[in-house]
This record gives sequence, C-alpha cells and structure tokens, in this order.
Amino acid sequence: MTVLGRSEILKLVRDFKVVYPFDEQLLDGDSYILTVKETVVLRYLEHQNLITREIVFLPTDLVAHLTAKSKFGRDGLSFLNAAKVHSGFMGRLALEVVNLNNERKSIEIKEGEPFMHLEFIKRVGEPSPYLGEYQFQYMTKGEIEMYLPILQKSFPNLQELEKHWKLDEKLGRK
Repeated sequence: MTVLGRSEILKLVRDFKVVYPFDEQLLDGDSYILTVKETVVLRYLEHQNLITREIVFLPTDLVAHLTAKSKFGRDGLSFLNAAKVHSGFMGRLALEVVNLNNERKSIEIKEGEPFMHLEFIKRVGEPSPYLGEYQFQYMTKGEIEMYLPILQKSFPNLQELEKHWKLDEKLGRK
C-alpha cells in the first residue's frame, strides 16, 4: 500500500481535479482535508449525512480512505459509513455521522470547517471503475460538464460507462 504525499496530490489536482474546489492550505502532508458544504448542528443521538463541499474524483489507479479529524471524535461524533472511496468515483461524499457526546450536548460542524482526511492510495491491477448509483453524487450539470474532458482522458471506454452511469439523463440530454 502506497499513500501519496503532497507533491503527488498536487500533480493529481492539476491533471485530474481529484479535489475541486482545491485549497492548498487544506493539504496535510499525506492527505487532503475535506470540508462540509453547509453548517450542521447534531443533537444527541441524531444521525445525519454530511455532504462535502468538495467534489472528489479518483482515476482508476487510485482508491482513497477517509479518517475523521480527531477533534470531532473527542467531541463524541461517530462516523458510520465505510471509509473508502472507490477507484473511478466522482462526486461529493456523503459522510454518515451520529452524535454520541457523553454530556448529551449538540455538536456543530461549520460550513468550510476542516472535517475529514482524504488519503490517496495507489491501486494496482486491471482498471475497475466505480459503477454504482452514486456516481456524480450531489453534482450539478455544470460541474459534470466541467469534468467531461477529464473523464474522456481517464476512461478509454467512456461511451460504455456513460450508458451505465446514465450520463445523458444526468446532463439533461434525454
């Protein structure tokens, strides 16, 4: 397993927009720190899906793991979902959390606040892009269109994948 460092992450951002929008100040040596799209207050025992501000795209030679900022764990926030992003995935991430604060206090996560580390890991073997229903999750038509040249560069079989992903439908072509 090879975790990519700062210089490799910067190349990926330049060549593939693996994180968009990208803020170099959120690079943390061997990870990028994702932020949340909007402010959320979780009451004790409340579960919510938090959506990242950033779009994440992984070429087929990468996967990513997510780890929470420890600040939130110390406050009692627990993360429920799998901490993996599949190769070939593109979209905003939904982060499933529940408030388990020992003092039963609410926890606030502010818009743009550093929230979750995204570690990029080299993947070997035949390409196997993400084919699930969450491709382009929480992306606008304009954001998907912005990524089309990158998708063309990344996937030689894009026409086949477009059908599977129902891309025409998501772009309002049908």
